[in-house]
Amino acid sequence: MLAIAGAVCVAILTTFSLASQDVVRLPVEQVIITTDHGDVAFATEMATNDETRARGLMFRRSMGEREAMLFHWQPPIKVSMWMRNTYISLDMLFVTSDGTVVYIQPNTVPHSLDVISAGRDVSAVMEVVAGTVAKLGIKPGDRLRHRFFDGS
Repeated sequence: MLAIAGAVCVAILTTFSLASQDVVRLPVEQVIITTDHGDVAFATEMATNDETRARGLMFRRSMGEREAMLFHWQPPIKVSMWMRNTYISLDMLFVTSDGTVVYIQPNTVPHSLDVISAGRDVSAVMEVVAGTVAKLGIKPGDRLRHRFFDGS
């Protein structure tokens, strides 16, 4: 009986711990995407170390239409992403060191373990709510403006 009570306590604490991650927010900076239709600004959380990049948007239940998360690596690397423990469908923009979008994975599937990659070295991946890319006409070749990118 004591073992069952202990297991229930662990399950409750684990559930509470995972749910509490939903409110963890990273520092926010403005990132602007320059498209053929004009500039669009996003309030963007910065995931810049192994811990924040590993957690990303996991456990989040919602995100605003002009909110984003930017994963940054220096130097550029071949990045592989997935949707493990991610409840929100996202559009993923893979970005080179000069801020150029080189690949977009729209409408990712929540909780999928499928690997998503640009197939080449990138400096960043920007995640926005699914449908944003189509709604704003964002496409490969568009540019992100932020201090992380050369010439920004």
